[in-house]
Order: sequence, then C-alpha cells, then structure tokens
Amino acid sequence: MSWSAGSCRGLLGSPPVLSMPFSGAARPSQESLWSSRPSCREMESKVSEGGLNVTLTIRLLMHGKEVGSIIGKKGETVKKMREESGARINISEGNCPERIVTITGPTDAIFKAFAMIAYKFEEDITNSMSNSTATSKPPVTLRLVVPASQCGSLIGKGGSKIKEIRESTGAQVQVAGDMLPNSTERAVTISGTPDAIIQCVKQICVVMLESPPKGATIPYRPKPASTPVIFAGGQAYTIQGQYAIPHPDLTKLHQLAMQQTPFTPLGQTTPAFPGLDASPPASTHELTIPNDLIGCIIGRQGTKINEIRQMSGAQIKIANATEGSSERQITITGTPANISLAQYLINARLTSEVTGMGAL
Repeated sequence: MSWSAGSCRGLLGSPPVLSMPFSGAARPSQESLWSSRPSCREMESKVSEGGLNVTLTIRLLMHGKEVGSIIGKKGETVKKMREESGARINISEGNCPERIVTITGPTDAIFKAFAMIAYKFEEDITNSMSNSTATSKPPVTLRLVVPASQCGSLIGKGGSKIKEIRESTGAQVQVAGDMLPNSTERAVTISGTPDAIIQCVKQICVVMLESPPKGATIPYRPKPASTPVIFAGGQAYTIQGQYAIPHPDLTKLHQLAMQQTPFTPLGQTTPAFPGLDASPPASTHELTIPNDLIGCIIGRQGTKINEIRQMSGAQIKIANATEGSSERQITITGTPANISLAQYLINARLTSEVTGMGAL
C-alpha cells in the first residue's frame, strides 16, 4: 500500500480513530504515539503486524445463528475469545434478528479476536458440509459496520483502494451503496479464507486510521423483533419475562382475522364486531428474512408456516433461494388484519429462534 506525503501528514496530524474514538483511560498521548515519528511505510507495517498499540473499536453485524456460534454453550466460546485475544467483545441485546458485535482493544488484540471469529465460522462451514452434498466450500463472510464518511477513503478514487485491498489479500470486499436504516453507517462485507479476511481487516484498519470519521456518526442499531405473542381463549397475550400480559389490540386483530377464515381455534365461535366491514379489500406486504432464519418460520415439513397461515388467515408465499443472496422474500396477502397478525406471528417465531441461542 503506497502512502502519499499528504496522507502521511493527515494521519500524523489527527488522533487515530476507527469507527469510534479512544476510550478515555486507554487513550495514549499524541506524543507517546508518535515520539519516534515513524515513516508512513513503517506505520503501515506496525499496524499490520499489531505492533502499534493503538486502541481501536470495530463493529460487526451478525445474524442470530452467527452470534450463537461465537457465544457458544453457556458463553464458553466468547469467554475463551476474550481471554486469549485480550480484546473486549460485547454483543448487543438479544431480541433482534441482527446483532452488533463490538470488538475493542489494541491492534494486536483486535486481529487475534478477528482470527478466532473467522476460524470459528470456517469450522461451522466445514461441519455443515459434512451433512451436505455440496462440493465447493463457501467462503467465510464477515460484515463490518463503518461510518459512511470513511467509505470514500476505503473505496479510493475510481475504486483504486478497494481494488488494491482485494488484489493484495485475496479477499472479496463489497461496500454497500446505501446506509443502514436510521444511521450514518454502511455495511462492508468481506469474504474469503480466514487468512485473507484477517489481512483484509488489517488493511482496512490502516485506511480507517488514516481517514477518521467526519462529523457526527449515528450508529446503526438493529431493530428489535416484536414481542412473542400467544393466543388462548380467544385472547392475545404478549410474553414479558415470565408473565403473559393481555393485549387488547392484538386480540381485536386476531378476532378480525379469524372472521376472514373458516378456521376457528379451540372450537370457539368468533365474536362479531358490528359496524365493521367483514371483508375489507386484500393487499400485499413483503418481508425479507435471512436465509439462516427461514427454517424456523417454515418448520418441519412446513408445519409452522401452515400454522401461521391458519391463525392469520393470510396467504403467505416464500420465494425460492437465489444464488448469491443471503435473504429470502416473503409475500403476505390478505386483509390488513390478516397481514398484521401474520407479521406478529412471523416475528414471534424469529424472536424465539434468536433468543433461543442465548445472550450474554
């Protein structure tokens, strides 16, 4: 990686930051960091080898199954990663299909933590292939969350920097065109062998250190899935801790939806709502679900999706998997009440799957 004189001055003239600034006590003085005044080439070498003791924070975006893998049984895997790498590894709260994994520490600790995560994911891929007929091994994939103001430096003029990183590491790097919802951050997807990913992360760290974020960064916070919902005795209840709380709005939705379908649960009659149109016009709503969570919605031999169709009265179609995509499209058709109830039930399934992984 070549450094211009101007870029070198930019690096030495501002505090090293990746995504977030130094944490207070760990922040070394500017003088101690640059007392030896290393050349730009030495600077890159030190960062790449983890020899420069700069505190960095890197954020990763993961699906529930990936988080479950690095947490491990009773938190043993993530505990081992923390102890062996020396990095702080924090995982955002569990009631979301997506989670943010934050890794903070000196550069050498960051790279060790990344290596452990990458090799763990490769191990998961190898294990999943033992029961599969697939012949080619898919790459390990990680998604970084990076302030949008730094993405231009990562891409480089005419895509020169990202091309250089791809060629020198052998990893595939893609910077998302759109910002993540309600944030000023973008996803940067890295795919390849664990070694290629580690080298790629090192080079990205150099770029991030050279070009700190501009202005305020609004971090991406994954949206929680809806609270699990159960239906009993014609009433809807949301689960809060160990308690089932009656939910009149959902009860009304449930009863309205049941008016549109011949299926009546537990042999009960459906109460009528005078003045309400029994057959409002049908509409369509689309959802996008990660591939690794679609199984919990379909269920064994389609039992769960059929249950959701019956309870909601909605038509639900799940698109076939498309090559190269990590997501599946779900199309829900019916009355507004049918669609609302189907969404609640799908979110309830996602929640139980994700929280079933365990959270720290």
